[in-house]
Amino acid sequence: MKLPLLLLVTLSLALLSFANPVALYPRQNATGASVGSPCASVSSLVSGQSAAASPTVPAGVAYECIKSVPINKTSALLLLQDIKPYINWQSTVAYLKDPPAEYVDKIQPAWDVWAELDKLETKVRNDTYSGEYDFGWDLYTTFQRTHDGHFVYVPDSVGGVFTWGRPVSIVSISEDGKELPKPFVYTDILAASFPNSTYTPSAISEIDGVAVDDYLESWSQFGSLQDRDALFNNVFYNLAQVQLGESGAATGTFSGGGRGRWVYPGAYTTLTFVNGSTHTFENFAISLYSFRGVQNGSDVADKYFYFNEGQTASAMAKAQDEAKVQVDADKTSSKRTRSTPAPGYPEPVEFANDNSIAGYYIDEDEYSDVAVLAVAAFGGDIYPDTFQSVGTDFIAKAKQANKTKLIIDVSANGGGTILLGYDLFKQLFPSILPYGATRFRAHEAFDLIGQKFSWVAREYPRTEDAVSSNLTGLDVVPSAFNYRTDVDIDYKNFESWPEKFGPHAYHDDNFTSIIRWNMSDTMNYFNGGINITGYENRSNFTAQPFQATDIVIITDGYCASTCTIFSELMRQQGNVTTIAFGGRSQYGAMQAVGGVKGTNNFYWQDIKYWAREAYELANHEEQVKWNQSFEDNYRSYVPMNRAAQSPGVNVRDGIRQGDETNTPLQFVYEEADCRIFYTAEMTLDVSAIWKAAADSKWGTISSCVAGIGSVDASSATDSGARVKAAVAKKGKIDPALLDSLKLYTNQNKVYKGEGFMTP
Repeated sequence: MKLPLLLLVTLSLALLSFANPVALYPRQNATGASVGSPCASVSSLVSGQSAAASPTVPAGVAYECIKSVPINKTSALLLLQDIKPYINWQSTVAYLKDPPAEYVDKIQPAWDVWAELDKLETKVRNDTYSGEYDFGWDLYTTFQRTHDGHFVYVPDSVGGVFTWGRPVSIVSISEDGKELPKPFVYTDILAASFPNSTYTPSAISEIDGVAVDDYLESWSQFGSLQDRDALFNNVFYNLAQVQLGESGAATGTFSGGGRGRWVYPGAYTTLTFVNGSTHTFENFAISLYSFRGVQNGSDVADKYFYFNEGQTASAMAKAQDEAKVQVDADKTSSKRTRSTPAPGYPEPVEFANDNSIAGYYIDEDEYSDVAVLAVAAFGGDIYPDTFQSVGTDFIAKAKQANKTKLIIDVSANGGGTILLGYDLFKQLFPSILPYGATRFRAHEAFDLIGQKFSWVAREYPRTEDAVSSNLTGLDVVPSAFNYRTDVDIDYKNFESWPEKFGPHAYHDDNFTSIIRWNMSDTMNYFNGGINITGYENRSNFTAQPFQATDIVIITDGYCASTCTIFSELMRQQGNVTTIAFGGRSQYGAMQAVGGVKGTNNFYWQDIKYWAREAYELANHEEQVKWNQSFEDNYRSYVPMNRAAQSPGVNVRDGIRQGDETNTPLQFVYEEADCRIFYTAEMTLDVSAIWKAAADSKWGTISSCVAGIGSVDASSATDSGARVKAAVAKKGKIDPALLDSLKLYTNQNKVYKGEGFMTP
């Protein structure tokens, strides 16, 4: 017997402890008449909730409140002026303005950052904006629409007061692995998987009156990734993201995970289903402040926005008593205490306690020769040497257990510590010297800091003892601003800073010479927290543990930053196959790497620090010169004070070996070797993903809908009952697993990030 939709939704909400906000707000009387401002209503609602919780209020009321904050025109113009020096560091501005045709056709349209900033300034001067939020949203999207996860600025009005969410998560699944995927409410899939369940889920056909695929593809564009299939995947509940907890995109951007938390979803969301039924949910906002004493939008500006030029970062301390609980990452060298369970994952053989890396076996005879190394982030909340040792120990155990094949699952991997990507490649291919060519944009600030750091670094021997005992030496010697840190395109030492800096003209812009990491440099420990495998105390790693044909990389497209470095090395030098899962509801190929392919980000506060340090190391004559053209540009604290999180820029492009055009990898389109649709079982048990990958790579049955050994999709039909059958195909899932899945779909958690992008 099928459950009525309304009963199912009620069951789903009860299962996941979703609390609907009350229907009658303090701002209304019994007839619904307004009795106070929206911000006063927020203040009243927040004060009535537990101080230990993340207070939620109706999204519509919060939106009215933030929209009522008046714009400070003087501060807006100052902010636009003071962010410009940092945009000079962004390596891709010329290519974003005029990208390759294939990029425009398959990835994203052109975007002129400087022209968009000029438009913002004109609008501010012409009094086009009536409030801070509208100005802040336009500024935020000026960065976001580059689809570069390293290039980010989140103004206070957009991400510093409220974050947004929906009380429902969705998944996109193919009912038989061949049929085009359709979106379902995730709790419907859970309900169908309960023991003895007779419920058959119905797919979503419309969201807020818009055809579901059109709505979700449009919504997905608010994400940070570049590839449209990867962006689409990021809308949905994903076990790989959920296992990362507050460091991942959690339950998907649709429900407010990742960058979805900064996008107002409307006051309500109405879902229409294929079976003809509908249901409307009230969306929510999470208040990041107590709102004590707030009566209107002007009070919000006075208490929580920092407009003045003279304010320093310490000025923000006065709001600390207002801030809600902040997560303080507990870095630990232990990899045995699993503080964050991984719902939907089997028991690991080796693991880091933040789930950034873990090794698994598949507990079925037909996969007895397969090992799985899940790498959800290159570092995370653990020390780099812990990450390194988990990989080393698992590979050794897998070989001892006679595992001959290796799946590397980088789903949800937003990056991390750069040299961990190089190191994992070297663990798998110890005889190959990584190419890893990069370059910076060549501009005045980079040049002046490089000149000074390279000059000062000459005083220090390039040894750990020499630099670790001196703060200045620690700053300048291992730095990218010291020409001695890197090697050139031929893996030879640079002889001077001008040789490294260049500049060289490409695509109407200037760039440094090609730069490669020196794998044997003794300073690598200070840049990555490890000695790279094959060097120093790890020089005894010489045997390749798996043949290239016995390795496959699988991904959901969310592979960014350091993950793209690792993937590029594995594919181009290791000749390893890639399989991409999910994507838009269409047949055809998909990229395996869909995130930012830039190879290094700098945070603005770090750039500011380095600029100041170089200035203080300069002599008087240099300081006079720099005051006129350089150091003054980095005096202001306004960009940091007005940001809801640390702003950043992508400073290094990755350049493929043999590419004479020197096109940044960010603008190079490359299809995965195979594309597989997600099925219902894969949203509940990650081992179903691994089995499909193993079968498609090494078995006789391929699940590929594009690429090597693609299945025939011509006979696909529409049958809602297939979801039920797909879940039941391998047997009901463990009730204990359901409990852990329910725990991790609680929408009232605050999810912070999109992965790790450590400079």
